[in-house]
Amino acid sequence: DGKMYDAYVIYPKNHTSEANFVEYFVYQIMPDILENKCGYTLCIYGRDIYPGEDAASAIETRMQKSRRLIMLLTHQLVNSKEDAYDQHIALYNALIQNDTKVILLEMETIGTYGKLQESLRFIVKQQGTIKWKEEHTVHPQSPNSKFWKQVRYHMPLAHRPS
Repeated sequence: DGKMYDAYVIYPKNHTSEANFVEYFVYQIMPDILENKCGYTLCIYGRDIYPGEDAASAIETRMQKSRRLIMLLTHQLVNSKEDAYDQHIALYNALIQNDTKVILLEMETIGTYGKLQESLRFIVKQQGTIKWKEEHTVHPQSPNSKFWKQVRYHMPLAHRPS
């Protein structure tokens, strides 16, 4: 299908205490489970988009080459007034062009979705979110936990290297 990645990961990039866990999750836990244990390929900003690249066009190109978009919902992402470019493009691709499926990972209890931008609320209403619960932090490396099984259910079929 001409795609390079199974999923493009969208996460808040500001450095707050919760962002430390989110970054650890994005750079350590997700690749360990989804890439090493399940055979997926992820595109992660800061790891797969290089310094010196035009970030905006790199983000757009990588998203177009991804089968899914994984968005990590945190209070920071929800309450952020600045509309992150990758988030904006992702929602545009998912809703307007209807060609990329978004997987929403609720990293902390968001509670009411009233503060979410309308396009995100629409996706939440349509398909819900996959909630990261505290107990996962005890064994986050188990690909067979309910959380990772739900994530894998929404992912494309993994292309195992032959």
